[in-house]
Parts: sequence; C-alpha cells; structure tokens
Amino acid sequence: MASLHLQDLTVEFPIYQANGRSLKKALFSAPMGTNLARDAANRILVRALNHLTLTIDKGDRVGLIGPNGSGKTTLLKTLAGIYEPTSGALHTQGRVSALLDVQMGMNPDATGRENIMLRGMYMGIHPKDMQVHVEEVVDFTELGPYIDMPVRTYSAGMMLRLAFAASTCVEPEILLMDEWLAAGDSHFLAKAQKRMEDFVQRSSLMVLASHSLELLEKWCNKGLYLRNGNVIAYGPLKEVADIYQQSLAEA
Repeated sequence: MASLHLQDLTVEFPIYQANGRSLKKALFSAPMGTNLARDAANRILVRALNHLTLTIDKGDRVGLIGPNGSGKTTLLKTLAGIYEPTSGALHTQGRVSALLDVQMGMNPDATGRENIMLRGMYMGIHPKDMQVHVEEVVDFTELGPYIDMPVRTYSAGMMLRLAFAASTCVEPEILLMDEWLAAGDSHFLAKAQKRMEDFVQRSSLMVLASHSLELLEKWCNKGLYLRNGNVIAYGPLKEVADIYQQSLAEA
C-alpha cells in the first residue's frame, strides 16, 4: 500500500563562504522566522524543513500551500529522494513518480524515440516496461518524422510535448508534482489536459505544490501549509486553505 511517513524530518543546507562580514551581517539581519542556524563546525545553515512529522496514506491528495521559500519544493525533492534528510527519517512505500522538471535527463543529441526510453530510466522504469509505452507516446506527441531526429532540432514546444507524453505514460503510485503540468498550443492543450487528469486519477497518492488554491481545491482532499520550513497546518484542504488565506489577510 502506497504511503509516505516523515518522522521528525529536517533538511538543512550549509552556506559556504559565509564568513565575510557583509554576508554575515545580511544573514543575521534577515526577518524573524528565517531558519538560520549553525552546525558543529560553526557553519551557517539554512534550515529548509524543520522537524516535520506527518503521514500521507493511499487515497490522499495533498496540496502544498505556502509562499515562495516556504519549503514546498524542498519537501517534494526530499520525498523524491533528490535531497537526503539532515536528521529524522522518511519511510516510503510504493514507487515514486516525480514530475518536478519533465525535461530533466533528456539528451539533446539523442532522438525523440531514444529520449522516451531515457525518460523512463530517469523515472526508475525498467526498459522492458517502458518499451511497451513507446508507440503510444509517439502517437500522442504528433511529432511525425521528427520523433526519429535529435531533439536539439526541436522547438521548445516540441521538446515539451515529448517530455510531457513520456512522463505521463506510466502507472504512478506516489505522484509528486511541482505545479500542474500542461504542454503545447491551444490545439494540443485540451488533449494534454485530459491526459494529465487521467494520470493523476491513476495515482495511489499525490503531493502537488501550486500557488493556485482553485486548482488545489479541485484535485486535493488535504492541504499542508508550510512557512519557513515549518508545518503550520495539515488537514482537510478547505480548512488549511482558509488558515493560509487568513494569515495573508493579517500580514
């Protein structure tokens, strides 16, 4: 059964070359609530996530809410295994599909068809399992003969079509997204939107970061409000969204 459990999880990033007087002064004159600390070696640290303890179970659709710099992307990258916790623990049950940068891992000198397989490898899909999806992805992209040309010959829109289609062809268990994916011009957009909706509905659980509360209310049943790396609220989406909006009004 797919699940994510965070136990007292903290993620810190050291600030190297922070001994200069001007930088040190700027750091320690930062607004209250900024998570600055020092480690045993007396290095200045930014604490991006601060002692998070929570569980996300099968069926949960969690919307990450918070201002820029609150820790949403850091949390997604930690759940995806890109960042290691500095302390605490992350327990993951199920295969993670992380759509944080759909074009990451693509080789500009490889063909579109070859990049479909490369994208599968990046997502942790066995080549035999990915191979069965290749022709469906090719058809969906509508790239025609370009699919067998190096992707460095593609326009930005063509590249995005390919990356989007390859990233959404698998069966996700744990789906992590930094903003909602969309791809292409008006002709392609409706088709991409339908594919994205089907992809999300197939997932066992989802964590989605977005600044659009309307989008989160449509797709999520829970909300996680982060501020300065701390959990401010976690629970039903509407309740958490109300707490967030109230905090904005009081700021």
